[in-house]
Amino acid sequence: MNLTKLNLTRHFVILGFALPLLTGCGSLPFLQAATPNNTIEETRSQDSNFTYNEYAEVLKTHVSQDGFVDYKGLQLNRQKLDRFNQSFALVSQETFDSWNDKEQIAFWINAYNAFTLQSIIDQNPLKGSIRDILGVWKVRRFKIVEDSKTLDNIEHQTLRPNYNEPRIHAAINCAAISCPILNNEPYTGEKLEEQLEEQTQRWINSPHGIQIDRENNKVAISAIFDWFGSDWEKDFAVEEGKFTGNGKQRATLNFISQYVSDGDREYLEAGEYDIRYLDYDWNLNIQK
Repeated sequence: MNLTKLNLTRHFVILGFALPLLTGCGSLPFLQAATPNNTIEETRSQDSNFTYNEYAEVLKTHVSQDGFVDYKGLQLNRQKLDRFNQSFALVSQETFDSWNDKEQIAFWINAYNAFTLQSIIDQNPLKGSIRDILGVWKVRRFKIVEDSKTLDNIEHQTLRPNYNEPRIHAAINCAAISCPILNNEPYTGEKLEEQLEEQTQRWINSPHGIQIDRENNKVAISAIFDWFGSDWEKDFAVEEGKFTGNGKQRATLNFISQYVSDGDREYLEAGEYDIRYLDYDWNLNIQK
């Protein structure tokens, strides 16, 4: 080999190592060796095998009936969660588009919750709150359906605008005490209606959903109804004279009233009380 060819070869070898480093810090957790196109196509062709089986085992093993998570145990035995989370990247856009709305909603909810679990156990030692993880919602990215998304992308740019389903707020879990509990089974298109109804019922009737103080004529509801109250206005808006507060508050109270006792529903509809939002407990939903 002459000197010119040798130098040229060295140039491309060095460039080959340098290219990944030029892709930006946001890509660092997902750097991979180059993959031939035919291998990529073969991998994508396997997306029909995407299942929630391993995720179901993770939830059954590490999440209690009341939604608390054994993060330490999951951290020590994370292989199934990691494999499941990696499998989101194998789902092609074509396959995703072939699913109905319920299947797509279940897919995004499971992705949000599974990526949140990963974000928690990636910290060593574990943080006391998800808010202590730098960039957890807006910076950390996860490969999914020929794209990469942050948790905020999934919740605010995908689930909320693309599906008129405010009950998702009872299903996506932010790993905090005040958050609606993490269901210990995956969501599926077939069972989605039943699962969302059950989750909403549990959330609303928990101390983190609504608190009614009839003696002092005060009602406190989850801060989630403050942050995302507009999601309920389209289908649950009511005129003044029923419930209380501004339009957003009346809509959310109308929604809430479907999940409480008849007596509480009548009390809420009468509107003779002051309304406020509950303080949010951001401490980690970890099993003690």
